[in-house]
Amino acid sequence: MRMKNLFIWDVKFQARYGFYLLYTFLTILYAAFILALPISWKERAAAILIYSDPAAMGLFFMGAIVLLEKSQRVTAFMSITPVSAREYVASKVFSLCAISVVVAVIMAAASGSRSVISVAMGTLLASTVYTLCGIIVATKIVSLNQFILATVPVEIVGFVPAVLGLFLDLHPGFRLYPPVACMELVAGKEPSAVGMLLTILTIILLFWTACRLVRKMWQEQGGVKL
Repeated sequence: MRMKNLFIWDVKFQARYGFYLLYTFLTILYAAFILALPISWKERAAAILIYSDPAAMGLFFMGAIVLLEKSQRVTAFMSITPVSAREYVASKVFSLCAISVVVAVIMAAASGSRSVISVAMGTLLASTVYTLCGIIVATKIVSLNQFILATVPVEIVGFVPAVLGLFLDLHPGFRLYPPVACMELVAGKEPSAVGMLLTILTIILLFWTACRLVRKMWQEQGGVKL
């Protein structure tokens, strides 16, 4: 029940601050852009757009979300509620992944992709990874500018190899790299089984780290040691 209430609260919070309105506009814009491209470009362009925006939405917006919650003392309040850090982190991931997958599926359909399920799965995995990275960074920052600077290394490490893999024949070892494995799914390719396993293990590690840092943030904001 707590998980359900947290999810509903996160959805309402995101709607109140214009996340859905923004992505409605962006989805229409992206779909129109993809539809205007030559057929030979559509799927590859859609893969890059999906991976660099809806799939990475959590990385871009988590700083603003957590800073708003800090300013409203939500994080301080959490330290005295029965809500666990695991539930808090999972709710953030589920709510943002839901938007990401819907936007990605619409963009894939606009591109004429025959691998919509693959695109949805790749977006779900990538969105989970980037949202967890966003939460980890957001727990340590005090301003939006600081968050933007702190996420630059994550963007370089996550985006550059994945995008290059669409255009270049990279060493087979790169297929084991989680961002590349996610991009292969988004691009409708069959990913490496080992790459998928490493992606799942990465998500587990990031989730554990995010929960630990969120718990620490609550303690510092709430002024108590639990």
